[in-house]
Amino acid sequence: MSEAAPRRLRQLGEISVGQLRLVGAKRLEALASLGIETVFDLLTVYPRRYIDRTRRAELADLSVGEEAAIFATVTANSSRRTRQGKSMVEVLVSDGDEAMKIAFFNQPWRGAQLAPGIQAIFFGKVSDFRGQRQMANPVVDIIVGPSGEERDASRVGFIVPIYPASGKAGLTSWEMGGFIEQSLRRAGPLLDPVPQEVLDELGLVSRTDSFWGIHLPSTMEYIIEARRRLVFDEFLRLQLLLALRRRRLVATAAGVQHPIADDDLSVSPGALVNPDSRLVRQFLAGHRFTLTGAQQRVLGEIAADLRSPLPMHRLLQGDVGSGKTVVALTALLAAIDGGRQGALMAPTEVLAEQHVASIRRDLEGLVVRDEAVLGGVRPLRIQLLTGRIKGKERTSALAALADGGIDIVIGTHALLTDDVRFAALGIVVIDEQHRFGVEQRAQLRDKGRAHSLEGRDPDLLVMTATPIPRTAAMVVFGDLDRSVLDELPRGRQAIATSWARTAQAEQAAWQRVREEVAAGKRAYVICPLVEGSEKIEASSAVEERTRLATQELRGLSVGLLHGQMKSGEKDAVMDEFRRGEIQVLVATVVIEVGVDVPEATVIVIEDAWRFGLAQLHQLRGRVGRGHDPSYCVLLGEPSTPDGATRLEALVSSSDGFALAEIDLDLRGEGTLLGSRQRGQSDLRLANLRRDESTLQQARSVALSLVELDGLASRPDLVDELKLFVDEEEADYLFKS
Repeated sequence: MSEAAPRRLRQLGEISVGQLRLVGAKRLEALASLGIETVFDLLTVYPRRYIDRTRRAELADLSVGEEAAIFATVTANSSRRTRQGKSMVEVLVSDGDEAMKIAFFNQPWRGAQLAPGIQAIFFGKVSDFRGQRQMANPVVDIIVGPSGEERDASRVGFIVPIYPASGKAGLTSWEMGGFIEQSLRRAGPLLDPVPQEVLDELGLVSRTDSFWGIHLPSTMEYIIEARRRLVFDEFLRLQLLLALRRRRLVATAAGVQHPIADDDLSVSPGALVNPDSRLVRQFLAGHRFTLTGAQQRVLGEIAADLRSPLPMHRLLQGDVGSGKTVVALTALLAAIDGGRQGALMAPTEVLAEQHVASIRRDLEGLVVRDEAVLGGVRPLRIQLLTGRIKGKERTSALAALADGGIDIVIGTHALLTDDVRFAALGIVVIDEQHRFGVEQRAQLRDKGRAHSLEGRDPDLLVMTATPIPRTAAMVVFGDLDRSVLDELPRGRQAIATSWARTAQAEQAAWQRVREEVAAGKRAYVICPLVEGSEKIEASSAVEERTRLATQELRGLSVGLLHGQMKSGEKDAVMDEFRRGEIQVLVATVVIEVGVDVPEATVIVIEDAWRFGLAQLHQLRGRVGRGHDPSYCVLLGEPSTPDGATRLEALVSSSDGFALAEIDLDLRGEGTLLGSRQRGQSDLRLANLRRDESTLQQARSVALSLVELDGLASRPDLVDELKLFVDEEEADYLFKS
């Protein structure tokens, strides 16, 4: 690693950490266990906090209950066994004025590590033991060794970065810091691929300064500037990849222009139509409800896409009950008006089958022109295609798809199999996108050209009822245009949500279920597990169904539905529940999305704190789907503060987008970005809430750079991006 020309990040990604001094076979294995194999991996392990040794806490100022970092000298230590047989090391430390005892339990090696004379930083919570202050099992960073040698004399009195130490791997924060500092010094200056004019305009420090500033800061203030630049880089890489992917799609697109008129979108229920009217007009004129303002706005955005020769790539976000299905059906009918087919992909067989039943009901009576049949017209045909459709039924369905005899096919991932062929696929609708990976989305979109006799790209409409914060949508779905349904149809009832925290409140919940059933309504009871588990003390659906049927809900018809049941069993249970033969349905989260029973007016969620906030909001949306008052009751006492926060948030708000922002704060970005793209994840420092302004800046810069020439004039940026995607994606994005 000689110091020469500025180094690219990709070059650092090609240098093994085994080339660093003091990294032998044991340390190499330890680093690999943490996912650190290259110098680039090492440099992107960022400090989790910093200790300002110029402003360290004095022992005399510490209070019980306070979390603090102290810089002190070990004056004595001793080891013994507790009455319970656990090892205990007691260390006495002093900062020159005051002394304090520090205890380590089940860490016998601390006795040898913390010999008298050692100077170290101890980070932990101050507790009270027999009237004296002490710390128990604090984080330790040794600064001065037993013989008085300073591990880094240049940094005495300055800022010490604390890295995520791993006791399991046997690596301390100090060792990590030493490897990182060695890497920075030996790497020399780093090549900066971002144009200087962009850095100047946004007030960003250089690439080299940002890495030194985050790992070896001279002041606490400089950490802020270093972090802002590194966060910008993380966002810029993501936005460049999304912009390039979108540019590539546009450049290679062979889209379809659909006939859809604004006049047809503006009709109200009961409007005059005739047999020659387009299907879109007939459908909206015969619909039960007038479109909301949000539905009209979104359909206008979709119509503009459908009329364009470029294929639509649009994300449709809508809270539970906002009317996404009507919007999707209108788009599907626009494709059929143009003589093409539509496909709707659902995440589960239960939801796919329900879509078929409800869409057939909604589109009943509509006919299409077909010169292959006597009379030239036939009923609009909707076909289910899942893994359960086999034998002659599947063969017949596939043949009808290929010759254009099926207008709308609805299925699960079975739509992705190679034997599915379309005559002319005009539009693909994907329901509940968060359950599909990016790979499947791209595969289904590509099928339109590769598996359609027409050889054209279908329009793509991605729907989700899981509200996604705007910042997260910019990252997860940044290659899609975004439409939001932020208005509920008239007549939708607010769902009264409560948290039953006492035995009396819980009994009232079961009484509410009885009252609703007596009035001819239905109820759900949701359990986190299918069968009991000794490891997880949560209600199981199987056991809870038996308990409720013999105790709180004795005399009612109590059914069971869970994901381990066979498809035929699920269908039978849901049919009985819709007909009222089953009055109370005990279920797992298999009913989280799409299940639509208007007669269901109460849902009781047991051990509710075990579910995520978005999932709780989805479950609550299974009721309130008719015109009757509806209720959601949460049971269980959380074992964590986050669990209580989730339940309190659900009780206080019915706004899915507001809840999504809270959920993002609680869960972080990882759960949202898990299937963002192929290649390695690149959000190490960035926070979507805190860094929204930087994300906006990065998106603007990325769009302008890609729009200019597709990065043809920025080979350094292209080289860096290849570090963050696999070879197949790189070939796709950069082959032009």
